[in-house]
Amino acid sequence: MRTQGEITAVLGPTNTGKTHLALTRMLGRSSGVMGLPLRLLARELYDRVVKAKGPGAAALITGEEKIVPKSARYFLCTVEAMPLDLRPAFLAIDEIQLAADPDRGHVFTDRLLHARGSEETMLLGASTMAPMLSRLVPDAQRVERERFSTLTYSGPKKIGKLPRRSAIVAFSAEDVYAIAELIRRQRGGAAVVMGALSPRTRNAQVELYQSGEVDYLIATDAIGMGLNMDVDHVAFAAFSKFDGHRRRRLRPDEIGQIAGRAGRFRSDGTFGETGDARVLDAETIAAVENHEFAPVSKLTWRNGALDFSSLEALRNSLARPSPAKGLERVRGALDEQVLETLSADAEVRGWTRAHGGLETLWDVCRIPDFRKTTVDEHARLSRQIYAYLMSREGVLPDAWLEGQLARVSGTAGDVAVLSQRLAHVRTWTYAANRPGWTRDPAHWQGRTREVEDALSDALHEALMTRFIDRRTSALVKGLREKADLAAGVDHRGEVTVEGHFVGRLKGLRFSADHAGGPLAQRAVTGAALKAVRPEINRRLGALARADAADLELDSDGYLVWQGERTGKLARSADRLNPDVVLVGGELGAPEAVSRAAQHLQRHVAGEISRYLGPLLRLKDHGGTGAGLDGLARGIAWRLVEAGGATPRRQLAADIAQLSAHERRQLRSAGVRIGEHGVFLPALLKPRAASLNALLCAVHSGDADQRFRPQPGRVCLPAPPERSETEIAAAGYLVCGSLAVRVDMLERLADAIRDARKSHPRSWFALDDTMMALLGLPMSGLEEIVRALGYTRVSKAAGNTPDMWAASRKARRSPPESARPPAPVDSASPFARLAELSLTPAAARPRPRASHKSRRKRANTSGKGARPA
Repeated sequence: MRTQGEITAVLGPTNTGKTHLALTRMLGRSSGVMGLPLRLLARELYDRVVKAKGPGAAALITGEEKIVPKSARYFLCTVEAMPLDLRPAFLAIDEIQLAADPDRGHVFTDRLLHARGSEETMLLGASTMAPMLSRLVPDAQRVERERFSTLTYSGPKKIGKLPRRSAIVAFSAEDVYAIAELIRRQRGGAAVVMGALSPRTRNAQVELYQSGEVDYLIATDAIGMGLNMDVDHVAFAAFSKFDGHRRRRLRPDEIGQIAGRAGRFRSDGTFGETGDARVLDAETIAAVENHEFAPVSKLTWRNGALDFSSLEALRNSLARPSPAKGLERVRGALDEQVLETLSADAEVRGWTRAHGGLETLWDVCRIPDFRKTTVDEHARLSRQIYAYLMSREGVLPDAWLEGQLARVSGTAGDVAVLSQRLAHVRTWTYAANRPGWTRDPAHWQGRTREVEDALSDALHEALMTRFIDRRTSALVKGLREKADLAAGVDHRGEVTVEGHFVGRLKGLRFSADHAGGPLAQRAVTGAALKAVRPEINRRLGALARADAADLELDSDGYLVWQGERTGKLARSADRLNPDVVLVGGELGAPEAVSRAAQHLQRHVAGEISRYLGPLLRLKDHGGTGAGLDGLARGIAWRLVEAGGATPRRQLAADIAQLSAHERRQLRSAGVRIGEHGVFLPALLKPRAASLNALLCAVHSGDADQRFRPQPGRVCLPAPPERSETEIAAAGYLVCGSLAVRVDMLERLADAIRDARKSHPRSWFALDDTMMALLGLPMSGLEEIVRALGYTRVSKAAGNTPDMWAASRKARRSPPESARPPAPVDSASPFARLAELSLTPAAARPRPRASHKSRRKRANTSGKGARPA
């Protein structure tokens, strides 16, 4: 086109109305051509022109689609497909900064330098192009436009925390699909927009977003090129992409181009990071917010005046160096690579010598690689097409084309399969729209469009099925609009909303259907509240009236009613009187919840009284003084604090000072003072021991990991993380690394005592009876007797076994506990007793021993003594 009319460069950031201005100016002229960066954008503007001027006035020309009525006056095209033989009154090129793109840039540069309207030419793009335009198009009048709204950085956010009306940007189909799947689980669903989608699929997905059926849009950087949607926030899931040659980080101007899609007209927008994207640096944030980027210094260029006199002349003209500073010749262009590959084929070189053969070869080499294959594979397809075009018929055979379409026309399959089929169809759509390539262009253009539309609709449905939870999305939308949703609960506890199963009511807990993820649980909880709340209130009332036989306290501290856990023990100030909290029931009325909890509290108190009555009575005796005097009361208090059993060595000083009357009081209270332990035998019964250990663990706040000996086990490893008090509450005492049931420890003491009686020096040997008593091998039995204060005094010799006796330390003083005693509860009513200074045993007056007694002690002074 010859340069005519005024040239205006309209520059500025996104949301300045540049494209809208150009479209309006074009429609004010008698004719016009607009070159656009994307097929999707060309289709969007074509639809607007059709609406304004009628279908007869508008034409759409892209590499894959041609709608050109005879009366067409306004042409909406991709930049590559712009008709260069027209002389329109108005001509516009959008996103001229793409002239710097290493792959497509040479096409934009060619149009920028040579394409002109007879009355007006508009060059639309970023302000970064100002210096290059001043150099290359000096007669262009420059107009700077300000953004209509403010763009602000809002920082990183988790994907699940992104606000409604957000667009999440990723740079590969795999990432787009992964994020869309995550949004489906957390927010109900998302629409997907990628440059590879057909316009039909893209428009259907955008309509899902624009209509509000979904609140999130997952897209590639295709949205940065003029696609107008109501986006309030743009979140980057990454800042690097593969540009066809290498993986690189986005430049600040590219980030700004994409982020600028946030905010529509006068509505402000925000941008930030999400997912694994690293936080932007302050310099980049300032550049994006202020729309200040480094100017473009180089444009991609390729010679447009190609020489078709010979194959070598064509290759040489393509390789011609750039004529001006700032223009850099394109390198690695796909069409040139395919040309080089086919030029090595002797048969292809022969076909190029035919009339029009070289021009046809170049047209074939420029077929885009919609399938995203390797250069060699794309070159093989290109050669096959070229061979048909250079055959006697000179067109692509109908049967061959139909076979190619038949292989990819099936609409069954998942998103990946349908996307791949669409990519193949785009190749045949492109071929059908090339002049002279088919025998019946109208038929094949309609046929390829038919297959593409069917696949587009199938892909849209597949995208919705995979990335939109219709149930959750409808519930969220209904709740937001306060719609009256029908809900109910059947006899099995299944909750339905609008006929869809959304969860189950188990006991007093409502569990949302897990298939919908967290968002579904929140949505269906709100939607089903009307049906669930009355049922929960009814169950709370029945629970408050339940008989004791219908309630069970299980080994984990839960109260089970009608097969479901409805309550749980919780820590309180009094270990023997724990609190009870409901499991579920939050949706019930407060008074119904209170009555049910109080009933469960009374039931637990009854269970404790039934199985731990001796311990409760001992606690009462020690607290009030009724039934116990002096040291007996102190021992009772310490026994209660210890959980009902404690090593005798910890009470040895007090026991030594007990009077006969005090011993009888303790015996009457159910306390047994054994040789190694002080305990309540009644608490050793399985149910009592289990309940007592459970209460101790609940009080310590670690019920899930408590000490749980198996029924019948009398000796087992002592968990190092469990306290001696908790182990004692289960009826076991710690001996070294082992825990031994206290009654069996006393039976062992009896066996040792009997063995010592028969030895002149009160020594004893460990035997099979003792091992069988505890179910231990000899090594374990030895560990226990050492912990009890005995030591080996002679090793086996011949038929004589190892002999054991009380250690000197044991004879001098009681052995120290392997573990520190449990801390005293300062809030206990017995705490004061622990502070009392009791009279030491040595200070008590003792009756003078008789001469006979003194002589007896002298005769046995060398023998082993019974351990304290």
